[in-house]
Amino acid sequence: MSFWKHGFFILLFFVLMKGSSQTIPDEFKRTVDSLIKTAPKTFTGIHDNLGPNRNDTVLMRYFGDVSAKHGYLAGQAYALNELGRKYRNTSQYIKAVALHLQAFDIADKANNLEFKVSTLNNLGVVYRRISSIRTAMDYNQKALKLAETVENPPVGIKESINVSLNCIGNLYQTLKQYELAIEHFEKSLKLEAELDNELGQAVNYQNIGECQEAQGHLDKALKNYQISLAFNEGIDNNMGRVICKTSIAQIYIKQGKPKDALNLLEPSLLLAKTLGDGFLTSPAYINLGWAQLLTGQKKRAEENMLQGLQIAEKYNLRELTARGSHLLSQLFEKTGNFKQALAYTIKAGQLDEEILNESTVRYVNDVIFRYDSEKKSNKIEVLAKENEIVKLKLRKNNTSLLIGGFALALLAGIFYILYRQYQLKNDKKLLTLEQTMLRSQMNPHFLFNSLNSIKLYIINNEKKNAVHYLNKFSKLVRKILEASSLKEIPLAEELETVELYMNIENIRFSNEINFNISIDEGIDVHTIKIPSLILQPFLENALWHGLSSKEGKKNIDLDVSKGKNNFINISISDNGVGRAAAEIIKENKILKRKSVGIAITKERLANFSRDYQNTFDFTIIDLYDEKENATGTKVVLHIPTI
Repeated sequence: MSFWKHGFFILLFFVLMKGSSQTIPDEFKRTVDSLIKTAPKTFTGIHDNLGPNRNDTVLMRYFGDVSAKHGYLAGQAYALNELGRKYRNTSQYIKAVALHLQAFDIADKANNLEFKVSTLNNLGVVYRRISSIRTAMDYNQKALKLAETVENPPVGIKESINVSLNCIGNLYQTLKQYELAIEHFEKSLKLEAELDNELGQAVNYQNIGECQEAQGHLDKALKNYQISLAFNEGIDNNMGRVICKTSIAQIYIKQGKPKDALNLLEPSLLLAKTLGDGFLTSPAYINLGWAQLLTGQKKRAEENMLQGLQIAEKYNLRELTARGSHLLSQLFEKTGNFKQALAYTIKAGQLDEEILNESTVRYVNDVIFRYDSEKKSNKIEVLAKENEIVKLKLRKNNTSLLIGGFALALLAGIFYILYRQYQLKNDKKLLTLEQTMLRSQMNPHFLFNSLNSIKLYIINNEKKNAVHYLNKFSKLVRKILEASSLKEIPLAEELETVELYMNIENIRFSNEINFNISIDEGIDVHTIKIPSLILQPFLENALWHGLSSKEGKKNIDLDVSKGKNNFINISISDNGVGRAAAEIIKENKILKRKSVGIAITKERLANFSRDYQNTFDFTIIDLYDEKENATGTKVVLHIPTI
């Protein structure tokens, strides 16, 4: 539960805490100073010193302020809880909740379990007063669960356990689960007797009487109310006196003795007014009106019932509001005011339904929880018996598990070896492919012919040309060797390599070939990656199959353009004899030039696509003029940019 969640309430509390003009007695100041020095952490340690002053809000605020100033967290929690209890008993429930929530945050910060438990119980009581059954049950069950985690609990924790049991009993009572309620009250009563706590005993006797009254056992209920009253008289508890006398009067009314009830209710109402607690004054007014109705005092009965109903509505006491509405309905029916009688009947019915709906959900959840707990307890016993059998089975299974584990490890090893072999096979295939590609680009014919061409420049004493082409040749060889170790390179590097290649090859064609590279605007060739050395085989094919047998003007155009869906197209066009004519010429040659470059390139692109999860492919197009004469060949590579 977060302090900030209730920020509004805490802000309200600080406004109330802004000092009082009343003077703090010196004796009380000395008591507080002594507590600050000794700093007891238990409720009893503080309460034994401040108990007589617990109802004085000015003194409690002073104690809370001094405790906060000195970082005495237990003192702060005590002061806030006592202020919250005082506001609860004067029916100022919003203020009470805010104070108890702040007390819980401080107790949690101090890791003080006793104050955490008592604060949760206090919150449960506040919410029970306003008939928020589900919320109240949550707080009280949390308190009980937390308290029961302590082994050999001290007195303070024992008292909190008793309070939790009593509160949960009250909630079952509200849910009309009277046997469960009495069971909890009797547990609490027994523990309170062991602690010799007369107030706790008085409360539980009163609660047991209320359950018995609801069950119709009026004589038993009256006896328990009278025992509770005796305890309250013994400890001079005015609040207990009012509650007990109001309950006893209610029994008298039900037994047909309204005059005896009046004799108890009139002085009880006066005492309830002095206490200022709507939780006490509302039922006193309502029961007084009920007794007056039965004795024929209808006017006075109406006034007192309406007064009791008004107080119940003011403090959101829904059960009392419902009971008052039922009685007013009876009163107006007897006076002949049927319209008012109907209105109060409808109002009472709506309130009964609201309380029942909220209570039923919580009760069902609680029953399920109890059932699950019992079921788990039974399972524990069964599991304990089965434990020995399981141990025996485990011993037998250990050997099987070891064998199975060994077999599984062996199988995993075999699968790993097979997988590695598959990987190595693929790597070997790729390496072989790359080596074949490199050999096709660095084949001896190309090297020999290139060097021969450069040698002719030297023989002809064309030193400048010889040096120029030798530089280009060495640069080409270096680029091919560098690119062969890379899977992909920038398109700019590839274009530079093929331009060098074409310059060297063009020597043998007496520089007759016009080689042009064009790049569309907006294409950054430095950022586009392509498989290394992928274009040279297509240029080689264009040279030796398309243009070597052609007479006249010889052109090769390399165009880089944008394609669809984040692709670029690289097209290599020649104006050669065409594929059909080239194939015929090739067949007629005595020395046939074996070309494997295109096949290798196709396989490389397929492997590259698999590794990079992209599609790299190419298309070969035969070019024709209007008369269907071959005019060359065009190769288009489709390269993804992402």
